[in-house]
Amino acid sequence: MSSLFPGLDSLVGLARHGVDVKPTLLRVLTDLYVQKPTHSPDEERQYVELSLRLIDAVDQATRETVARTLAAYPGAPDKVLARLDGRPAPAEDPPPAPATRGEAEARALVRDFFAADTDGRRAVLDALDRLGPLAAGTWPTPGDEVARRLETSVLGGRPGDFVREIERALGIARPLAERIVNDLGGEPLVVTARALAVPAPALQRILLFVNPAIGHSVRRVYALSALFDEISLAAALRLVAAWRIAEPAVPVRPGQAPSSRAGLVRSRIGATVPDRLAGPDRLVGPPRLAPGRVVGGES
Repeated sequence: MSSLFPGLDSLVGLARHGVDVKPTLLRVLTDLYVQKPTHSPDEERQYVELSLRLIDAVDQATRETVARTLAAYPGAPDKVLARLDGRPAPAEDPPPAPATRGEAEARALVRDFFAADTDGRRAVLDALDRLGPLAAGTWPTPGDEVARRLETSVLGGRPGDFVREIERALGIARPLAERIVNDLGGEPLVVTARALAVPAPALQRILLFVNPAIGHSVRRVYALSALFDEISLAAALRLVAAWRIAEPAVPVRPGQAPSSRAGLVRSRIGATVPDRLAGPDRLVGPPRLAPGRVVGGES
């Protein structure tokens, strides 16, 4: 205590000899506290803990003196002020509700996946795969028509339809669907194709035409095709589940035609992926958006 509040050792010594020094100790402790404009977390914690123990053991005059001293000090601890006023101490912030925690985890996973480079994204997918297989029957298998519509829209030069199909099939917001399509790396498209049961040959054709940043590099197309073969369906579905939680589709308004959805995982992410999985040396800054051909789709 003397390192944080010097000058109290003599008072503590008197207390050990049976002298009631609680009123003086509380006043001196508070005077020392308000002499500094700011405090470290340890100093703040120690002052609050000591004061709360002393306040109930001192007379009303001492409490009023301490209250006046703290009233003139900006940022005085609320718990101490409440105890001096005879009010219940402010309640601690409750832990976030499970839904809130799930949403925070999903947003963190989406943020880290899009911010990471190629190796970092593989690390995220590997971590999701290590969570194990998903229970059978937890997601319906997308129909062949979903993959067919995706490929047809790309080969037909209708990028807006392609974005809308991803939005509907994954159950995500339009901006996220555009981000997936425009991503320079292409991994989000591979995850989408894996989750929607798009055949590998169809994925290769999509990669060649949907985003010039990818299609102009045959080596990149082959690398993404290899990734498609490597990642598990469970990892893809878990990442898609995070997308849906972080940026869900806008609800259909009454009177509006319902969109067809290829339902995926209805549950939340199976477990928390460690924050910043890609590592600080693998981050490449803000989410990567391509200035390529698909920038928001056609209306």
